Amino acid sequence: MSGPALDGDRPTPDQMAAEFEARAESRDLVIGVIGLGYVGLPLAEGFIGKGFRVLAYDPDAAKIEALTTGRSYIKHISDDRVAAMGATGRLEATTDEARLAAADALLMCVPTPLNVHREPDLSYVADCATTISRHLRRGQLVVLESTTYPGTSEELIRPILEQATGLKSGRDFAIAYSPEREDPGNLDFGATTIPKVVGADTDAERRMAIAVYAPLTQVVPVSDLKTAEAVKLTENIFRLVNIALVNELKVVFESMDIDIWEVIDAAKTKPFGYMPFYPGPGLGGHCIAIDPFYLTWKARAHGEATRFIELAGDVVAALPRRVVEAVAESLSSREGKAVKGARILVVGLAYKKNVDDMRESPSLHVIRLLRERGGQVDYYDPHIPVVHDGGEHPEVAGMSSIAWDLAAIGAYDCAVICTDHDAVDYAALAKAVPLVIDTRNAVGRLAPDFVDQIRKA
Repeated sequence: MSGPALDGDRPTPDQMAAEFEARAESRDLVIGVIGLGYVGLPLAEGFIGKGFRVLAYDPDAAKIEALTTGRSYIKHISDDRVAAMGATGRLEATTDEARLAAADALLMCVPTPLNVHREPDLSYVADCATTISRHLRRGQLVVLESTTYPGTSEELIRPILEQATGLKSGRDFAIAYSPEREDPGNLDFGATTIPKVVGADTDAERRMAIAVYAPLTQVVPVSDLKTAEAVKLTENIFRLVNIALVNELKVVFESMDIDIWEVIDAAKTKPFGYMPFYPGPGLGGHCIAIDPFYLTWKARAHGEATRFIELAGDVVAALPRRVVEAVAESLSSREGKAVKGARILVVGLAYKKNVDDMRESPSLHVIRLLRERGGQVDYYDPHIPVVHDGGEHPEVAGMSSIAWDLAAIGAYDCAVICTDHDAVDYAALAKAVPLVIDTRNAVGRLAPDFVDQIRKA
């Protein structure tokens, strides 16, 4: 330890960091995870697996009750995994915010959506910081993991914590930013195998954040909070732009009678300079469909335009409508029917394959647009048996997945594949339904004998 202590018992920032590092190395830290959803729960599991005690806090009593009884509320995380967390004796799940004082590191895993004006909604972050401020003590580390615009930690979180407590970040407690990189349903990468970017504005705070995450996975330190916040936005903007590009190429190649899927399969054999992206019915999930527009909003405050990002956003926003146009055109040309009155089955409600997450799913837009045209629309999704809450799509609330009954499925005029879940028998689907609108190349990839009745959209 270096330097004299300040105000008698108060250690210097270097001393605070050195003590924190030593406790992290000996697994003596209590890791507080705030928000136990698709990001927070796997993170808590990862830390428990590395020998840390975890204080899991969420105001949702149903989640806490599930965790304490060994039940999962996330499809791709099994009950066995949740039960195993509790069996270690290192998990405390609570709705009592006062318990946050017992944690040494507080990791904020809360939503960062857009509001009705497509502007950043940081109310969850502000509320979480306010909750922390009521229990913040010297020596704690506060880390935001939610995706946001550069400047959020410095301009929003720091003032809330300092003004409420009189403590100073970098001196009495630490602030860092480490963006979540969770990919729900991806069995190849998880909390302990995906590198963690870590940024803080002082060396001592950065050391404390590194000490927390280094036992979990590889750490990638960056110079400050804003840089770390910019990293996650860059990752998702890269994906948005390339997804928009491949969907635009699909339209162009389709006009030339060229199969974009075959083009991609051949192009990705190049071992450098190319990364495959695939067309689809639109963007969903909490990240790519939302996060890039945090930067467009912040850029305007600096007098800068983000034309490329906004153009990519316009391209992907139009995709569900393009799918519906393909349905209308194909029904008319192949079946002699209009969308109005047609029985249409949307296959896949989740935004991506093999998960039960329907946040921002393009399927919801497709259903709405088909219904606006008078279509009689049902859905099938083995991972989402019932839609309890449609969110911004109240028209789907209360809908239930049809049963997988090929005789009943054969009564539909058209099936629209929006999500290519592995659990669906696409050959049987194609055999049962006279027309398939395939936005994921699911039938072409898995049931090529039925390509004559497929319209790739």
